[in-house]
Formats: sequence, C-alpha cells, structure tokens
Amino acid sequence: MIARGKRNVLGVLVDVVDYESAVDQIIEAARQRRPFALTALAVHGVMTGVLDPAHNARLNGFDLVTPDGQPVRWALNLLHQAGLADRVYGPELTLRVLGRCSAEGLPVYLYGSTEDTLSLLVPALYRMFPGIRIAGVESSKFRPVEAGEDEEIAARITASGARLVLVGLGCPRQEVFTYAMRPLLDMPLLAVGAAFDYHAGLLRNPPAWMQRVGLEWFWRLGLEPRRLWRRYIVLNPAYLARLGAQKTRLWDARPPEPANERPPTFSI
Repeated sequence: MIARGKRNVLGVLVDVVDYESAVDQIIEAARQRRPFALTALAVHGVMTGVLDPAHNARLNGFDLVTPDGQPVRWALNLLHQAGLADRVYGPELTLRVLGRCSAEGLPVYLYGSTEDTLSLLVPALYRMFPGIRIAGVESSKFRPVEAGEDEEIAARITASGARLVLVGLGCPRQEVFTYAMRPLLDMPLLAVGAAFDYHAGLLRNPPAWMQRVGLEWFWRLGLEPRRLWRRYIVLNPAYLARLGAQKTRLWDARPPEPANERPPTFSI
C-alpha cells in the first residue's frame, strides 16, 4: 500500500498513492460519516488548475487527488522519485470503490451526467455488483446553482441514506461542485469524470497497451475530435513544457494560497 502524501506537479498538489490506499481512505471516510473530497486528475485536470489560480487553490484543498493519467504519474516519478508503478485511473477506482461499498452495504448516490446515461449506468452497476445499494440518482441540470439550491441537493442526498457520492459532471465542473458540496455532506464525494460514460457502455476503453504508454488521449481524440481537440492538441504540449521547466527549475511552480471559501456560483 502506497500513501506518501501530496507532491507538487506544476503547482497542483497530487497524491503519491495507489489503488489500495485510495480505496481504503474513501471507505474509511464513508464508515466514519466524514467529509472527504477526491478527484482523479489527468493532464487536462492539472492544466485547468495551472491556468486558473482560483481553481488550483480548490484542487489543493481536496483530501485526495490521484494521478489519473500516466503523464501525471510520470511527473510524480520524475519530479519527486515517487516510485509509482501504476496510475490511479478514475473509472477503475470507481469499480474498486463500488465493489467495497457492495461488500460492506454502504449505499451510493449517483450525481451528474444525463438521464439517458444514468438509465444505462444503473442497470450496468447492478449487473456488475448484485449487492450494490444505490440510494439515489440525480442527473445534471447543466446550469448554474441558484440561491439555496446547494443546500437542497445536500438535503436530498442526506435523506437518501447515502454514504458516498459519485460525481460525474466533467472537468472542471465536477471538481468545483465537489469542493462546494464537501462542507454540506458527511460523506465522501468522488469526482470520477468519464467513469459514468465508460461503465454505462457509451465509451470504449482503449487497448491496454495504449493505456500503459500514455496514449489514451490519442484514443479519446479519435472518438471525439471536435470536443476534445483543444484539450489534447493545445494542453498536452503546454503540460510537457511546464513540466520540463519545473524539473530544470526554470519555473517556480509554487502552489497558490489555499482557498478559504466556497465558490459563490457553480454548475449543477
């Protein structure tokens, strides 16, 4: 089990952690009814923080930030000699967490994505985990939160009996939502990105060899070129350039000051 704390990757604090430790931390927080915020960051997620200091500060306030993409794992190993042999990939982490929730009888709430996606996801999860308890399902409204609406969402989740929330709103909306909702819920919130689409059967996983060598982005670009071209064609080179600058100390990738308050507006 690896849990060596947070390390600076371009100013974003990413945890040196493996699947076993990440799952244990999540489940322990669920057992203890304790607030806990997690996100799994690939290059896009890291660069979103780099380009937005306020969002960077939010990310650095998360309890656990896992290296979702191989290039983020490589950065931890390059900059900090982390010795990580594998990433902690959001869709895979989701399955491992759900397996433990099923075994321990911890109810799960699904928040985000569309009604169509959720209608496919829920039966798929019951097939994979026959003992899973899904306390509630709520699709995204794809608009900014209104006054008092965050408290209403938290009340619905709490009343459902859920002990863990999976958030699938896409980066960076899901991280802003998770950060804002953390003070309102006594349970883990996991920003798991495309896990909803993958496990609903709407996205195909790339071949294992592409995942190992960090070419998953190329696979995703081929599937959704219009939506993802900027994410990969622009941000990937920028990530590599800044990583080189941090390694050679040409750039002081200093984390911003911690965020002290919840974002006044966010999307739900």
